[in-house]
Amino acid sequence: MGNIKIFKPGMLTLVQDSGRQGYQQYGVPVSGVMDSFSHRVANILVGNHETESVLEATLLGPGIEFLDETVIAITGGDLAPNINGAAVPLGQSITVKAGEKLDFKGIKTGCRCYIAFAGGINVPEIMGSKSTYNRGSIGGYEGRALKAGDILNLGEPLKPLSSLEGRTIQQDLYTYTNKIELRVVAGPQEEAFSPEGIETFYSFEYAVTNECDRMGYRLSGDVIKHKEGGDIISDGIAMGAIQVPGHGMPIIMMADRQTTGGYTKIANVISADLPKMGQAKPGDKITFKKVTIEEAQRIYKDMEDKIAEYKKTFEEQELYKKKLFQFKMGGKLYGLILEEIKE
Repeated sequence: MGNIKIFKPGMLTLVQDSGRQGYQQYGVPVSGVMDSFSHRVANILVGNHETESVLEATLLGPGIEFLDETVIAITGGDLAPNINGAAVPLGQSITVKAGEKLDFKGIKTGCRCYIAFAGGINVPEIMGSKSTYNRGSIGGYEGRALKAGDILNLGEPLKPLSSLEGRTIQQDLYTYTNKIELRVVAGPQEEAFSPEGIETFYSFEYAVTNECDRMGYRLSGDVIKHKEGGDIISDGIAMGAIQVPGHGMPIIMMADRQTTGGYTKIANVISADLPKMGQAKPGDKITFKKVTIEEAQRIYKDMEDKIAEYKKTFEEQELYKKKLFQFKMGGKLYGLILEEIKE
């Protein structure tokens, strides 16, 4: 266990985990991280359960002083992290000592980064989750974004800190560029759009506007035409649902989305591509590609296989421990490596 102190809040730094599941029927949004892949990888690097809480930093990262030694990992968008001025690599677990300070110089790629701590962040679970729903002041750290002076308590690491240092994952499954292709499946109201409207949606490029946050992304571009209008009787909204109101501009619903909505949904971003959308920022360009349900499931399985591969790597490293012995013979230095193998 240990503590960290926030000396600079950043633009929007929130405690988030995998979300508040099971309460949408009561009007409570799921919330949780915007980029679930980076969140899971960050936790794997520091030996946590994949669903454990992390800090999600948007565009401008926070300043964090470590009051105790711990192990951290940073994944997702590159906001140029550094500790005491020295650059910190993404996708790698590192030991930080008491008194050291983590800061961020500015955005290079993506939009959000994830900072995981060995043991997670010790805030109360509200409705089974540590996630912050900022609009409703629910969960996380006092239901709000972090401020300068906040002190957060870290949980008990699941493994010795010395065994966690130096873990590395090459995040080669996702790259964060300013042009994003999102694969989608047909939405529940696709028939509400004219053939011309559907062709427009899949043929033209859309831009992320300044009206984008954890609730949803409003896009601008060519008008998507309906047959008779964009209103429906309200129904449930999944993360990645693409609503098109009467004005014809798409809105992609994200982690803090409302639980129901009354606009037609032309498509839904597949689960495996939601992390790409979570890394989009104003000005980025979006195109849509339609895939079948079966393709979406295959792509999702590929993502899960990749994460399982990461975990297996570290499990094998724990099973096979190496030790180097050196000795001299006939004036020459020899090395002998012994591997401890679990039977």
